[in-house]
Amino acid sequence: MVKNYINFLQILFVFIFLLILPTKVTAQCAGTNGQLDLCTTITNPANQSISLFSLLGGSPVPGGTWTGTTSRGLDAVNGKLNAQLINSGGTYVYTYTAPTTAGCTNNTARVTITIGPYAGVPAPYATVCSDEGYFNLFTAFNGTVMAPHTNGTWYDVDGLPLTMSSIPVSDKDGIYEYTYTVPPVSGCAVPSQSVKVIITVVKAPKEGTPSDLLICAETQISQYTALDLNTRLSGQDKGGEWSGPGLATASDSIVNLEELYKQRGPGEYKYSYTVSVPNDRVCPDKTAVVKVTIEKQLDFTGAKVDVIKDICEPEIATATYAATLTQGTQAIPNGEYEVTFNVSGPNGGTESVTSSFVNGVFNFPVSSSYFRQVGKFTLTIIKIKATSSKGACANIINNLFDVLEIHAIPRLDGAALNLDPTCQNKDAQAHLTNATLLPDGNYTITYNVTGDNFALGQSQNITVSGGKSDFVIAGNLNRNSGASTIVITSITNTVTGCTNSANVRGNLIINPLPNAATVSVVVNDRCLNDPVTAVISGLGNLTDITIAYMLLGDNLASEIINLTAAGGKAEFQIPANLLLNTGSTIISLANLKNNSTGCDVSLTNVLDSFIINPIPASPTVNPQSFCKVGEATVGNLVPNGNQYKWYNSETATTPIASTVLLQSGNYYVRETSAAGCTSEPALAVVTIHDSPVPILNSDGQNFCGLNNPTIADLSNNTNIPSTVVWYDAPNGNLLSATTQLIEQGKYYGFNFPSTDCFSSEYVEVIVTLTSCDNTPNDFFVPDGFSPNGDGVNDSFVIKDIEFLYPNYTLEIYNRYGNGMYKGDKNKPAWDGMNYERSGIAGGIAPNGVYFYVLHFNKDNKPPKQGRLYLSR
Repeated sequence: MVKNYINFLQILFVFIFLLILPTKVTAQCAGTNGQLDLCTTITNPANQSISLFSLLGGSPVPGGTWTGTTSRGLDAVNGKLNAQLINSGGTYVYTYTAPTTAGCTNNTARVTITIGPYAGVPAPYATVCSDEGYFNLFTAFNGTVMAPHTNGTWYDVDGLPLTMSSIPVSDKDGIYEYTYTVPPVSGCAVPSQSVKVIITVVKAPKEGTPSDLLICAETQISQYTALDLNTRLSGQDKGGEWSGPGLATASDSIVNLEELYKQRGPGEYKYSYTVSVPNDRVCPDKTAVVKVTIEKQLDFTGAKVDVIKDICEPEIATATYAATLTQGTQAIPNGEYEVTFNVSGPNGGTESVTSSFVNGVFNFPVSSSYFRQVGKFTLTIIKIKATSSKGACANIINNLFDVLEIHAIPRLDGAALNLDPTCQNKDAQAHLTNATLLPDGNYTITYNVTGDNFALGQSQNITVSGGKSDFVIAGNLNRNSGASTIVITSITNTVTGCTNSANVRGNLIINPLPNAATVSVVVNDRCLNDPVTAVISGLGNLTDITIAYMLLGDNLASEIINLTAAGGKAEFQIPANLLLNTGSTIISLANLKNNSTGCDVSLTNVLDSFIINPIPASPTVNPQSFCKVGEATVGNLVPNGNQYKWYNSETATTPIASTVLLQSGNYYVRETSAAGCTSEPALAVVTIHDSPVPILNSDGQNFCGLNNPTIADLSNNTNIPSTVVWYDAPNGNLLSATTQLIEQGKYYGFNFPSTDCFSSEYVEVIVTLTSCDNTPNDFFVPDGFSPNGDGVNDSFVIKDIEFLYPNYTLEIYNRYGNGMYKGDKNKPAWDGMNYERSGIAGGIAPNGVYFYVLHFNKDNKPPKQGRLYLSR
């Protein structure tokens, strides 16, 4: 029915197409579309060869080509399809393109095939050995039927999906179950397909991992008298069998390698360990082989290597090189060996060569590429081993080397010759520099001397290092001062014998010697330990010199010193440590050197004598005391006299004037001898004594004049009443103890103990006589006076009122109320004159009664009024 429906659609399509294009009719040369349902029958063997062409409807033209959704199983030319080769279920479309003929251009038709899911048929059994590592579950299907589709999913026994079809088996042993499920196919009324696969994994025998043994017979074989071969395997199953040399039985695993070596010598010994799985043919037997290699150590002590040959520089381009290695005290077996050597130098390197020792000799070539320039090249044998050796022994190689040298032709191209200025008859230092083409080494040069001195064909051995060499022009070639020219004419390498011409020249300045005939020296007499100056004269135009001199006589010494000379003279101090003895000493100049030129000359008979005078002994002194008030001076110190000088410190050099006032402290005295030599200082401890200044008690200056205080009362108001003395001025008159104190009087108190010094300081006191607060304040006011000039009661005075009321004022009036007088403590007495109205009656107050007003001006005391009678 489906096929008829498809044919109907194809006829309808052709009909419509003919209606649209009525002018052109195309035949259906590819036939009409067809289809095939294999949802349940894919396993039928007939599906291994399906004719797609036969599935087309209509009348397809044969000879076309087929293309499909997949090319698996498709024969595109013959139109045959093996559907069982398609590895997953689904719908597949195959297109037939008819051959190009008239009326059939690009005509195609399709065949649609639907394949249902297929999970395959498991094999009756699947067995694998665990040593295969992985097992592909698809190999567990029956290979005689169609293989399963590959678009399914594998699940383990727990229903967990696997990520791949290959499962690891190396750690498995036993039976394992897996499920393979292929999903359903759209368009097929067939559910998903599943099958179970049973896998049996047989655990493979473990032969173990062998660890080969490499033994050096000379250093290690004694450790292996009972080697258990089982220790050379790891991870093996027990119960296997050993086989190999030195084993008694298959169950024996102990071998005496030392004994085996004695019997058979060095070589490789193989020991096989075989293990199997009992009653099983899945896993094969496993065998591990332990290789024991015993080698003999080679000793090249005493061996020699010779590299042939040293050459000169011009031979570099054509020279070839070879080396011979000769055995030492141990005979080296004949055979093939690999020798590794290193060549030093800019082009050096390391190389291994293979050749044969024949009768103890190993010859090998050495590449000339190592030797491309002048220099020394060391060929060192680093390693020697037989090519068959595995390197068990470190063969003994000590200092096995040889040095090959390529000698440079000595060339002085570009070199310079500089000569240090010298002195007449002295050697001259010559400096050959910039000889960059000259290798380090010893050479012989030939040179000529011309100029102010003349000599030809002089020969000199020199040593060159880094393009430089210093050598000497002998002093006998420098007899004349002036200039000489030195020319090197040839140079020869003393080791290689290579020689070459040269033309290197330098100028030599020969300085004259100082003039010794005019030199003299003078030294004046001095005191012991004083600076001693020597003056050298007759030096001409010399400025920078070195003098060597000797001291003879009572002092013996010598010294070399550098001096600056000016105007033909130079002077220096002879060190004090060279002049330790008094007496007569002679200075003798021995050598004079001009430092500017380095030229020196010996001096004879250039000397002078001088005296070193002794120093007087230190004076004998005692501690000395003075009173400060006495103002003692340095002139009062003992000892004194013109030969003694006093100083204020032990190191002072300037004496103190005799008029300087002394202070407590240390003073030093020196004695000067008639020769002007000064002694060491002697210490005199000087003490200046002073009595403490009196201290006035608090308010000690305040008195009441009513008590008639005296100097004694003032003394009693100090801290030292028994020793204080008072003066009316600092340098004034001494006041007796009975001297009355006066108001605002100034008094100067000094301390004068009977056994000590008069104090140098004083206390100044200004006395007040108005401190009468605790004194009865009654006083007498006279009632009259007689100012007649008879000396009795000539003035009106209120006695002692100034002590009680120091700020009082007194006013006197006549009977008419006219003021006659105003007084106070500074004008305490009225003499009967009219001071207020002096012009009246000639200023003389007449006899009569007068009135007074006394203002106390203290303690708010009211004024006092009264009257008095004036009678002349």
